Amino acid sequence: MEVDEAPLEKVTREARDHLPFVEKYRPDSLDDIISHTEIIDTVCKFVDERKLPHLLFHGPPGTGKTSCILAIAKKMYGKHYHNMILELNASDERGISVVRDKIKAFCSTQQIINKGLKLVILDECDAITSAAQFALRRVVEKFTKNTRFCFICNYVSKVIPALQSRCTRFRFSPLKNEHIVGKLDDITKAEKLKVTKGAKESIITLSEGDMRKVLNILESASLAHDKISEEDIYSCTGKPSPSDTEKIMESLLQDDFKEAFETFMTLKTAKSLTLEDLVRSLHKSVMSTDLNNKIKIFLVKRLANVEQRIAIGCNEKLQVSSIVGAFIEIRTLKK
Repeated sequence: MEVDEAPLEKVTREARDHLPFVEKYRPDSLDDIISHTEIIDTVCKFVDERKLPHLLFHGPPGTGKTSCILAIAKKMYGKHYHNMILELNASDERGISVVRDKIKAFCSTQQIINKGLKLVILDECDAITSAAQFALRRVVEKFTKNTRFCFICNYVSKVIPALQSRCTRFRFSPLKNEHIVGKLDDITKAEKLKVTKGAKESIITLSEGDMRKVLNILESASLAHDKISEEDIYSCTGKPSPSDTEKIMESLLQDDFKEAFETFMTLKTAKSLTLEDLVRSLHKSVMSTDLNNKIKIFLVKRLANVEQRIAIGCNEKLQVSSIVGAFIEIRTLKK
C-alpha cells in the first residue's frame, strides 16, 4: 500500500508554522548557523580527518552551542542521525544512575545499521551532580574507541577539571550585532512583520548577543502589535526605554531630593519597571556621561550597593532614596 506523501508534507509544514520562533528558526544545517565559523570549521576538519576528540562547548545561553553540535551530527550521520546520537539534558537527568544506565548502555551497544563513532550530547552539563561527573570520567575513557562525548554548559567552572582535561574546549561568545541584524531581517520578511529600524536596534540592544532572546522579544511584540515600534519593544519586555532613563537622569542631576524621588517612583510605578533594571540602565547612563572619573566611581559604588541590597530583598523605596541621595551628594563633589 502506497502512502500519499503530499498530505504528510502539508501537516509537517502546518505543524512548523505553529511552533514558537525559537524552534521554528533553529538552524537545521551548518549553513544556517550565523556565527562561530572558526569553531565550526575546526570541528568539521576533525570530522573529515576522522580525528574527532571529545568536545566541551561553553558560553552564554542563546549563542548556538546546541544548534552547532546537532548540525555537525546531521552532517556526520545523514539519515542515520537519530540512531547514532544520544542527547540528554542534564538539567532533567543529572544523577549517577543516568551515567550507569542510559549512557553506558548506549555506548556499549553495537550499531548494526551504521558503523562508525557514536555521539553522546550532554546539554547543560554544569547541572550534573559531582558524583555523576566523576563517574563519567571512566565512561569517557572506556568507550573512546567507538563513542565521542560533547559536553555543553554555560559555566565551565562547574565542570570538574578531570572532565575538562579530557575534552577540546570551545567558547561560544555572544553573537555580534552584524550577525543578528541579517537573521532578524530574514525572519521579519518571512513572517511579514512591520518592524521599525529603531525597534530592531532595541531588540539587538536588549538581547545582549543572545539569539534566543531576540526571537522571543520579536515574537512577543508581533503578537501584541501590528506595527512594532521602539516603544512597543520596551513595553513588551518591561525594560526601561532610553527616554525613561534620560528623564530620570535629568531629574536626579537637577531637581531637589523630594522632586527627584517622586519622579523616579512615579515613572517606575506607571510603567511597572523593576528597580534592578533601572539600576542597570542608570549604570550605563552614568558611564556614558561626561562626569569626571571621581564622580563616576562614587556613583557606580552606590549603584552596586543598591543592586546587592535588592538581591537580598531590601525595601525598594529605601533603595530609591539611596540612589537619589547619591546623585544629590555628587553636586557637592562638583563644587
